[in-house]
This record gives sequence, structure tokens and C-alpha cells, in this order.
Amino acid sequence: MSLPRHAARAPAGLQPGITSLLSTHRDWIAGRRLGLLSHNAAVDTAGCTTAALLNTARDCTLTALFGPEHGFDIKAAAGTAVGAAMHPRWNIPVFSLYGSTRRPDPASLRAIDIMVYDIQDIAARPYTYVSTLRYWLEAAAAAAKTVIICDRPIPLPDTIDGPMLDPACASFVGCIPSPMVYGMTPGETAAWLTKTLKLGVDLRIAPMVNYQRAIRRGHTWPPWVPPSPRIRTWSTAWCFTSTVFTEALPVADNGSGTPDVFKVLGLPSPWGARLRVALDGRCLPGAVLQGHSFIPRAGIHAGHRLQGLRLHITDPADFRPVATAVVLIDAVQRAMGRTELWRHPSTRTDFFDKLFGTKRVRRNLQNGIGASAIVAEWQAGLRRFETLRRTHLLYG
Repeated sequence: MSLPRHAARAPAGLQPGITSLLSTHRDWIAGRRLGLLSHNAAVDTAGCTTAALLNTARDCTLTALFGPEHGFDIKAAAGTAVGAAMHPRWNIPVFSLYGSTRRPDPASLRAIDIMVYDIQDIAARPYTYVSTLRYWLEAAAAAAKTVIICDRPIPLPDTIDGPMLDPACASFVGCIPSPMVYGMTPGETAAWLTKTLKLGVDLRIAPMVNYQRAIRRGHTWPPWVPPSPRIRTWSTAWCFTSTVFTEALPVADNGSGTPDVFKVLGLPSPWGARLRVALDGRCLPGAVLQGHSFIPRAGIHAGHRLQGLRLHITDPADFRPVATAVVLIDAVQRAMGRTELWRHPSTRTDFFDKLFGTKRVRRNLQNGIGASAIVAEWQAGLRRFETLRRTHLLYG
């Protein structure tokens, strides 16, 4: 693995990895043909996409683009297959890694010397960009290609939370051997995956400059562009793993189709009122729950008012999103009744297990095990993971 030497006088403010690649270690790409896995959320501080920057560079050739879930243009809804296309202005192919295949086809890599990765991620295992990163690294190892990761900040850079992945529950929403929230930037994650999976790949990381694992976005950072249609704000990403379980338990809604998606949770009457009672006075690290009603614009409750709560993050450094999810699910279960929740026609127990990467969370809930005991069960795994994670951190 290679890291560039920082310029003697780094520019003021945070600079993303694409900037350090083009300013500090341009020799990595000079005279080479590039394949770029990215999307329109990967921008520099001026708002210019990495794709445009590489396409206009005179000393290298952008040969192909690759897009993850939601597509290179980030227009597709979650879970919607995306087809291949030609870029409308640049006349180069845009291969989809969320369509007929989720791995780069060897034929798509033949005209490529360097595989570049630049995606704004949120460091959550169920958020599929990290699964695509794993497949990208594995394809590079198989094809003997160099990989460059252009690094970017993540919303919870020092938070690890949730159960470790059980290989029996592995899927595209649970593809890496980590907790649900793993606290590593894309560059750090790539370095960890390369070692953990023993991939023989020439990995080079273009790091951020002037970054110190900040939780709140600084004014000098690149502008926030939603990396998927529902992660509309930086703070939305904090809450993602707290309410993403509603994709498997859609009788509970997390603000589908509204600006508050992932930040709210509601149930139809009379369960919604019971949910508030079940959570009344509940203390959560780094967060408070406030009573809230809303009308989803999508999902099985679209157009109907739900009662529930809003998740307000008071201290993201202390917030534990997956532990919070277990508290919320336990409250939903108490509001509806265990049988009613788990036998509801919309419930997808198999997908619930895939999201959490284990069957134990569901089985413990169904057996009446309390939230604190469920969270305590995964702490030993987190301690072991933290020991491995620490050796791959690039920023103080």
C-alpha cells in the first residue's frame, strides 16, 4: 500500500483525496488509462466532480465509469436495478455495478490500467457502497490492476457499533466482516479489507489533507451532495442504522418519502400512541427522543398520519446508532405485541437478519431479551474489531 507524501505547504481547509491525488501524487495516473468507480456526490471543494476532474486532465485518459447502487447520477431508488449506458457528453461507457452484475466484468477492465475509487460513503455495513468497494478490490486483485482510493470523511469517524457479521447471514447488505457501524473512511476501509481478505492488490490511498476525524462538517469541507436519494444531510447519515430496520419491518415507518427520512419513527393508531409510552423517559447516549407525528409519502402507510417520535442527536460522539435501533425495535414490539409484529404480512425476517448480519438480534427480541442485554452481547466482538481497526487509521 502506498501513501503520497504531503506537499510542504498544504492548502488551507480540508481537501478531499481527489485533490491530493491531482496535486501531490499525479505521477500515479500520468500516462495511464483510468476506470473510475464514483458518483456525482464525489466533489472537490469547488463542487466539481471527480469524474469531471479526471476527464479534463491532460496527462491521463478516463476510459470508463462505474456506478454503484443508485447509479452514477444517484437518481435510482434503493434496490432499483441500474443499467449500463454511454456518458451523454464524454462518449465513454458507464458500467453499472447494481444491475445484471455487482462485480466489474473482466472485459470492462481490459482497457484500464488504474482502477480509481471515489465515493462518498457513510461507513455503515448495510449501506451497499462498502460491498461494492470489496468487489472492486477483489476484481483488481484478480486482474492484477492497481487501485487508487480517493479518501473522504465519514459521518461517525470514531464510532463502532452493532453486531459483527455472521458469515451465515452475509449478503450484499452485509458483505464485510465488521460491525454494522465501523468508523473507517473509504481509504482506511480499503486498507483493512486488503489485509483482512488477504488480497494481493497494489493499493494506493490518496488521503485527505487537513482532516482530523471531525464529526461535524466544517465550513471548508466540500459541499454536501446526497450520496443516495434518502441520505439528504450529514446528520441523516448519523441516524441511518438506527431506523433502517424499517425496510424489514415496514409496519413501522421511518419517514418514507419525507425530508425527515431515517430521523423519525412512527406506527399507525393505536400502536403509535403506545410506542410513545414505551419510549417515554428512555435515556439514550448522545440522543433524545421527542414526540412526533408525520405523514409518510411512500411505503405501506403513504398518506396516513402516524404517531411516534423524532430522533434528535445531541452529541454524535456519544451516540450509538445500532444500540438505539435495538431500543426502538424493542419499543415497537412492546407497542404492537411480539406476535403481531413478527407475523405482520409486511415483515421480512430474512431481510432483518441480513441488515443486522446475524439472527441473534431478532431471536433475542422474539424471546423477550431486553435491549441492554442484546447490546451487551456484541461488545466483545467490538473490542476485538477495534484492535484491528486501530492499525489502519490514517488520521488523528
